[in-house]
Amino acid sequence: MRIDIITVLPEMLESPLGCSILKRAQEKGLVEIKVHNLRDYTTNRYRKVDDYPFGGEAGMVMQIEPVDRAISSLKAERHYDEVIFTSPDGEQLTQPMANSMSMLDNIIILCGHYKGVDQRIREHLVTREITIGDYVLTGGEMPALIITDAIVRLIPGAIGDEQSALSDSFQDGLLAPPIYTRPAEYKGWRVPDILLSGHQARIDEWRHEQAIARTRSLRPNLLKDMGLD
Repeated sequence: MRIDIITVLPEMLESPLGCSILKRAQEKGLVEIKVHNLRDYTTNRYRKVDDYPFGGEAGMVMQIEPVDRAISSLKAERHYDEVIFTSPDGEQLTQPMANSMSMLDNIIILCGHYKGVDQRIREHLVTREITIGDYVLTGGEMPALIITDAIVRLIPGAIGDEQSALSDSFQDGLLAPPIYTRPAEYKGWRVPDILLSGHQARIDEWRHEQAIARTRSLRPNLLKDMGLD
């Protein structure tokens, strides 16, 4: 898989992309992640990529020309399955979306910035708009990192224990059950006896019951979506 991220602030992405699972996945050759400075694609002598909006509204707007030049340059080298724009009014990122995107070959992520982007970018250059929540950030760099991390960790081989990713919250529509590790007792706080019993079938049943209980308490909307409310 290859992920190309277009941004006006490449320095915001460099450190997170060079750590942990994202770093190891790149070193193993499982994914290639390239960050592109949008200012490298402008013809403006001052490397500007934004301008005032028509109609007099406050704020600055990302121009279509440098974005088009950047995307066109990348598309001249390979086919892209998705051109994603990080937008607060896009579709909410979910685990099933991440699962699906992890099976794609090539993705472009365009990081929004300033007041927004010229609408023609959204109409003609972008194939999908994604948000990570109902709030506004300074730019799309952090959402781009979250989308990238959610995708890459699902690529076979990215995580040492692939079963770990399959048991994460939301993979089955539920929150994950409580988890414990050694010591079995600390300051009088004990691990549930069932987890120490060695009866795997009963443990699995307990975990499922706990997952439903936690979901009902913390995210009842998920149960409603599954018809379990």
